[in-house]
Amino acid sequence: MRFTKLTLLALLSFGTLCCTGDAYPAIAQEQSKTRIKPTEADYYSLVSFEIPEGVELEATSFQMMPDGKLAVASRRGEVWLISNPTSPKVAADQFKRFAHGLHEPIGLAWRGDSLIVTQRPDVSLLKDVDGDGVADEFEVLGSGWQISGDYHEYAFGSKPDRDGNIWVALCLTGSFGSDGLYRGWVVRVTPDGKTIPTCSGIRSPGGIGANAAGDMFYTDNQGPWNGTCALKHLAPGKFMGHPGGFKWYSEAEKYIGKRPAEPKDGSRFVVEADRIPEYEPPAILFPYKDMGQSAAGIACDLTGGKFGPFHGHVFVGDQTNSTVMRCYLEKVNGHYQGACFPFREGLDCGVVGLEITEDGSMFAGETNRGWGSRGTKPYAVQRLNWTGETPFEVLEMKAVRGGFDLVFTQRVDRETASDPKSYGMRSFTYIFQGAYGSPEVDESKPTVRSVKVSEDGLRVTLEVEGLQRGNIHHLQSVGVRSETGLPLLHSDAYYTLNYLVE
Repeated sequence: MRFTKLTLLALLSFGTLCCTGDAYPAIAQEQSKTRIKPTEADYYSLVSFEIPEGVELEATSFQMMPDGKLAVASRRGEVWLISNPTSPKVAADQFKRFAHGLHEPIGLAWRGDSLIVTQRPDVSLLKDVDGDGVADEFEVLGSGWQISGDYHEYAFGSKPDRDGNIWVALCLTGSFGSDGLYRGWVVRVTPDGKTIPTCSGIRSPGGIGANAAGDMFYTDNQGPWNGTCALKHLAPGKFMGHPGGFKWYSEAEKYIGKRPAEPKDGSRFVVEADRIPEYEPPAILFPYKDMGQSAAGIACDLTGGKFGPFHGHVFVGDQTNSTVMRCYLEKVNGHYQGACFPFREGLDCGVVGLEITEDGSMFAGETNRGWGSRGTKPYAVQRLNWTGETPFEVLEMKAVRGGFDLVFTQRVDRETASDPKSYGMRSFTYIFQGAYGSPEVDESKPTVRSVKVSEDGLRVTLEVEGLQRGNIHHLQSVGVRSETGLPLLHSDAYYTLNYLVE
């Protein structure tokens, strides 16, 4: 019989489990000492691209081209093409500059014969008319918003939605105000170039993209009216929480209706959602520092298993922590909510852009200029690929009446998974306030009262006493083992429980 590294790790872990019985904390301590727990690198490898000498490529966004080259935009106003971007090693001579002179582009897409580029003042079409691999025709597709020169005023562009629209998330001027038309808004640029104001209440986005259902989301960052970073669902007419751009309802009313009520300073997200019909609370709150400090790019896995067991999940980069996290979304009472999980740390620099391509590659664009990052390089382009080994993870965390359903990537060991002592939980939230950020508040200690394991061993139902609507529920499943004895690769999950299942 051939044993892989991970099979041997599982056997060693299962041996430890058999010897220690119910002493789950002892298991964790022993594994820490012997270092037999698998690592993220066992499942998702990282390849760092060799960037051409003298090029400061602060990558923000990607687009796979029809000829197999990968377009990558840079904060420095350039777009580069990378040939054979999925090769085992990507060298500097595989890069060729396609365009330059742009204004901090953050968003690439492809339509017909044109590369769609979202930059600070507009959405433009770039064409290579003579076929030499360099853009020679630039055409503004749509604009309709203003810029003042403030460094915060980024514009993040999506891929085309189901109707061909590009959604553009526009940062406020600074953290509090809006000095130009539609700063602090999301607009849609239609295929024929019309700009439609779509959502208000934006503060400082870090990325924008669709989930598997084609619904649009963006990440917003800690600051005024944002107690922590979050993933938020964008739907036409919705208010996302920051009133700094309210004055532009005078221009947008014919598209999305009247200005909503002001949020009450010092309240809570779900309290204001109940009071203000237009307000959409964050779908997933990212616990500050634990899950990052600067939520950024969004990518959805639509590869059908080429990127591992997470088809349909949304991945979000974090610029400060230089990490990628994973998000499971569901709808409860007509609103998105869900859980976030750690996924991959140790990237070279602060993650800004993410892209998952059809072959199962995840590309990460990275920079730390203007913001510090745990990764020490000033800029980087990296690729993550699934190694073919399936990690033992909580695949889905779903809200059910009186608790949660957990779906696992592998069958669980029934003894450990059915024991309530294998799980721990706390809940907390953040203040919805105009001050910058928020401490954790309203902490409580829900109790896992009982556990039911499904016949196939892939699903566990937790009966939880003390669920708190509006709170993040931090679940730690430290004692759970797989059928082969492996601990969870990541034992932490954070579910934002905006709405209870009745």
